[in-house]
Amino acid sequence: MYAMKYMNKQQCIERDEVRNVFRELQVMQGLEHPFLVNLWYSFQDEEDMFMVVDLLLGGDLRYHLQQSVHFTEGTVKLYICELALALEYLQRHHIIHRDIKPDNILLDEHAPEVFQVYVDGGPGYSYPVDWWSLGVTAYELLRGWRPYEIHSATPVDEILNMFKVERVHYSSTWCKGMVALLKKLLTKDPESRLSSLSDVQSAPYLADVNWDAVFEKALTPGFVPNKGRLNCDPTFELEEMILESKPLHKKKKRLAKHRSKDGTKESCPLNGHLQQCLETVRKEFIIFNREKHRRQQAPGSQTLDAESRAVSQTQSKLQDGCNNNTLAHTCSRGCSS
Repeated sequence: MYAMKYMNKQQCIERDEVRNVFRELQVMQGLEHPFLVNLWYSFQDEEDMFMVVDLLLGGDLRYHLQQSVHFTEGTVKLYICELALALEYLQRHHIIHRDIKPDNILLDEHAPEVFQVYVDGGPGYSYPVDWWSLGVTAYELLRGWRPYEIHSATPVDEILNMFKVERVHYSSTWCKGMVALLKKLLTKDPESRLSSLSDVQSAPYLADVNWDAVFEKALTPGFVPNKGRLNCDPTFELEEMILESKPLHKKKKRLAKHRSKDGTKESCPLNGHLQQCLETVRKEFIIFNREKHRRQQAPGSQTLDAESRAVSQTQSKLQDGCNNNTLAHTCSRGCSS
């Protein structure tokens, strides 16, 4: 069983988001790690682009925080180690996530996995930003709220002043080792912050960690989601069924009706620019099949079809830091594709 994400092509074009979707697909095709939500397949039809990924039924950490789950120090310690392995893997692939937070960390019955990765940090960002976010996440899991009271509407000047004058308050009930680790992750100066796996592994608090066992998910987690309940808010599922103008469960009937109208007077052709953009998306979209790719990468395999060549080119561009070139094609009026 897998989870599937689908994105409407026309809406992506209208919102100028096709480039971001292609970048997400490119990045995820080149990654595979125990603590990432891995991409298995990507495909398309007339309406949508699809991503098939690991299914994690344990819910995200934000949901469990909202359910007043108390995460023990032992649980958070293991989460820190598992997420540190994921960040080190992304760092080796020259990727900055930029959005490590409870909302983007999903649970299976064993461990947390990071979802939705991003290439490039943008002006002013480098790898230490993800390790800062790891510290913020660990703090929130332990205490129930973040070390700084910052919201999307908080003015930048207020945020900067907050960092200058406010100090992070650590609970007196936490062990000294955990506090020392969090302080090093939440160091304001990126140059002085723990910002690599080796940095984290050198922390005295983690000296007793069997990192091979962490990687193999061989350690018993302190918190196990309840398998007998839905670990998410069902409202989102209901909204998809009720409010979505082109719901997935009606796609087969809808497409069949659309095809039957093709070539008739009832057909309402799209405007030329949108049609051109849709055709560009169709041509540029890379179909991906991880199982097939694995077989072709196995020792003794000599075949490399067009799909595999496209994936190989994507991975080499990512490693060279030139992935933006793949997305440089544009429609006649500048619609990113």
